[in-house]
Amino acid sequence: MDKRKFEQYKKMMRFFATMFVVAITTVVFILFWKENYNDGIVLPFHYKGYWLVGAFYIFFFIMFIYIYGGMSYGYLRNSNIIFSQELSLICANVLIYLETVLLSAEFVSIIPMIEMTLIQGVIIAVYSFCMDKLFKKMFPPHKITVLYQEYDPSDMLRKVKARKDRYLIKDVVSVDKEWNEIVGIIDQSEAIMIYDVHSELRNKIVKYCYEKDVRLYVTPKISDVLLRSSENIHLFDSPLLLLRNNGLSFEEKLIKRLIDILVSLIVIVVTSPFMLIIAIAIKAYDRGPVFFKQKRCTLDGKVFEIHKFRSMIVDAEKEGLSVPASEKDPRITPVGNIIRATRLDELPQIFDILLGNMSLVGPRPERVEHVEKYTKDIPEFAYRLKVKGGLTGYAQIFGKYNTTAYDKLKLDLMYIQNYSILLDIKLILMTIKIIFMKESTEGFDEKQIHEIQSREK
Repeated sequence: MDKRKFEQYKKMMRFFATMFVVAITTVVFILFWKENYNDGIVLPFHYKGYWLVGAFYIFFFIMFIYIYGGMSYGYLRNSNIIFSQELSLICANVLIYLETVLLSAEFVSIIPMIEMTLIQGVIIAVYSFCMDKLFKKMFPPHKITVLYQEYDPSDMLRKVKARKDRYLIKDVVSVDKEWNEIVGIIDQSEAIMIYDVHSELRNKIVKYCYEKDVRLYVTPKISDVLLRSSENIHLFDSPLLLLRNNGLSFEEKLIKRLIDILVSLIVIVVTSPFMLIIAIAIKAYDRGPVFFKQKRCTLDGKVFEIHKFRSMIVDAEKEGLSVPASEKDPRITPVGNIIRATRLDELPQIFDILLGNMSLVGPRPERVEHVEKYTKDIPEFAYRLKVKGGLTGYAQIFGKYNTTAYDKLKLDLMYIQNYSILLDIKLILMTIKIIFMKESTEGFDEKQIHEIQSREK
């Protein structure tokens, strides 16, 4: 079978692979639940009742697998797949335990649930390892030819090369050539990646690849991100795209604010003991201030003071210049290393959310001077200010600490232009996963730090 046609079956295989692991874990759940919990509920279930409880379990498990990306075999790294499925399993088991408590009208032993989770966890790890090997054998990495124009593709190449399990760079070619030469390069390539090529030529390449069924990757421009969220208009026989640019509606803002208040109050109550311990540890280490405060920009350019637990030494930026944290930054204290790695340094921002200066989900509020400087280099950077700044968001989940301002802007616009309450809920749940992923807190390298500092001088 032709490799390109074979690729069409990958999604179907992912689906059946995921359903198989869901089926196995559900069977284990039903056996444990029947043995340890069924007789203790108010009205014990019989044969059909097990199917009902199993259906609830399947629903919970699949919902979290979808949210955390646990069915992305051959797409995410195997460690990410296992972690996503294990986290989905824990969330599903917690919910089904709470459901069992309600059916029993009393708290029941959690020990069988823990034993069941451990057994299911081992099954998931072994199964995912085998599926990863199978998918790598059936779907080897795509050999990509990168086409670029005037902008240096080095940063993008570094990111692509980090995923050798998915992509192999075959060649890197400048498109400052005759069209016939470009066509020849495309014809000899398994896949093409267009990196920041000007619109006219890019459109020709896109259409040619589409015509010849050549796999194509494109780094989007700001206009591409905006157009993706447009609405189809069919009032006459010429199709139109309607692009709304007013930010959130009144109803969306109201519901979003109510969610912010409710969730922030719950988080404050639950995490207050941890915040007290962190505050004592920071104070005990060097007697310096517990909190780090900084002026940031939010909706419509409004300036507010953000609060974090201090993770660096006092006066870490003596000269007033912004010095982003690098890997193994000597300015980060021992306590700071722990709270930064676990994102606990962000906890005080829950109070900023409660006060209305921030939202749970939204573009990360930037420093005032950064907004001014980034906007000079990237005028579209101001588009981020169409919504209130957030504790978590698209750029925090799909980007990293050292993601460039331009890429963060595109990620934030994807959120703004596709906003929904369900998307907010999904991003809040996904944040739980990101907290435990080390690469999301990856610091800036020396080149990136030098570029940021040179912009401030």
